[in-house]
Amino acid sequence: MLIDGLQCGHFTRDVFIDLKRGGFTCVTPTLGFWEGTIESLDAITQWRELERSSSDLMLIAKNVADIQRAHETGRVAVLLGFQNTNLFEDRIAFVELFADLGVRVVQLTYNNQNELGGSCYEENDSGLARFGREVVREMNRTGILIDLSHVGDRTTLDVIRFSERPVAITHANAASIFPHKRNKSDAVLRALKDNGGVIGCATYRNITPEEACASVKGWCEMVARTVDIAGIDHVAIGTDEGHNTTQADLDWMRKGRWTRGVQYGAGSEARPGKVAKPQWLSSPGELGVLHDGLAAIGFSAEEVQKITSGNWMRVYSAVFG
Repeated sequence: MLIDGLQCGHFTRDVFIDLKRGGFTCVTPTLGFWEGTIESLDAITQWRELERSSSDLMLIAKNVADIQRAHETGRVAVLLGFQNTNLFEDRIAFVELFADLGVRVVQLTYNNQNELGGSCYEENDSGLARFGREVVREMNRTGILIDLSHVGDRTTLDVIRFSERPVAITHANAASIFPHKRNKSDAVLRALKDNGGVIGCATYRNITPEEACASVKGWCEMVARTVDIAGIDHVAIGTDEGHNTTQADLDWMRKGRWTRGVQYGAGSEARPGKVAKPQWLSSPGELGVLHDGLAAIGFSAEEVQKITSGNWMRVYSAVFG
């Protein structure tokens, strides 16, 4: 089995053919970044239509039994996910509503502070707000996995302490390995371990060491260093891979409707646009090489299984069953 905690972009039949080629069992796509309720409902509808037209390749999963069924029938399971809480539009009741519609992963904040808490890009991280605490507990109750990838460190630590279920950093790396506002401190990774959660190590070049982009061995060695911090039961895969992404998509991710100014997201003035994929990963269909790559640097078969699928399955089971 091979599970990726987060991808984004435009998914098509060709994308799912490639994912099947790579041996994927499950992936969480990004259905939205800044979209409100109606736009988010539209996104769910579009994914249901894709499921109807591509039922031979994929299915929308609502629990681990669905993921296992996809694996057994040679299809890719999809966990519907959003990278912001705008879909709830300040209504606590909408958490349950979207859970009932099959949403299984939601990030608390994206690139800006919102009503729930702070973002990794704010100069001052406010911590988890009162409304944030309400949403955390409601997501715990309704079976939605809390994603903290773009969330500020103070807010992240607050959520980890407050959540009654494991949480996830679906797509990031350790800041001690590659310093970046989007990456996570050792303090956060140790707290994540105590919570029972998981970090999905990313392949996105802007937040990943150059040596980890240059070769499978380099990326697997980065994973090993992350395991040294967080423990073998708390490290997995979260590539942040983008499918068919255009500059317009990048502009929407970075700017939404909230600014007219230039925003680079995880990039910079030196890297303003779309960055090259890792040299060893020109498409997700090649990600299956990680099984051998992890084994080659010393991980046991059991440890490889945890990193490539088992740790995600444990967290999914604890959160939405």
